Amino acid sequence: MSNPHTLKVSTPSDTEIVMTRSFNAPRAMVFEAMTTPELLKRWMGPPEWPLLSCEIDLRVGGKYRFVASGPDGSEMGWGGEYREVDPPQRFVATEKFDQAWYAGEALVKTELTERDGVTTVTTTIRYESKESRDMVLSSPMEQGVTMSYDRLEKLLSERAGV
Repeated sequence: MSNPHTLKVSTPSDTEIVMTRSFNAPRAMVFEAMTTPELLKRWMGPPEWPLLSCEIDLRVGGKYRFVASGPDGSEMGWGGEYREVDPPQRFVATEKFDQAWYAGEALVKTELTERDGVTTVTTTIRYESKESRDMVLSSPMEQGVTMSYDRLEKLLSERAGV
């Protein structure tokens, strides 16, 4: 059996990527870490691409905006609009990058389930085309999410006093 604390990536359809990982923390704590700017700045992205800016209006119709800075000083910005917000179990938002590296906009659904103090995060990203999905799959996205989630696990352990 595979380790639930390892990122699993699947492609259930031609336009979707599903990422799943479990964390040793209560669902409310994980939800907070995924939706609070000060906490997101501590774990989102690889360490060499820190978030410079993180703005979140966590309500249906609210917007979010992130800007990360690369090792060479370049910036990568993205954002979108929340379509569903149901704390601490689910949020759904659009995603579009300032300098689009895949065509169109994605819809990102994040669901959190808890069992015995372990929270499983399942993120489903739906792209406008198979080509966009495949472009993302061929990028270092999986390594970046793995690094981010490893940093999130560390943050959650610190916050839980483990």
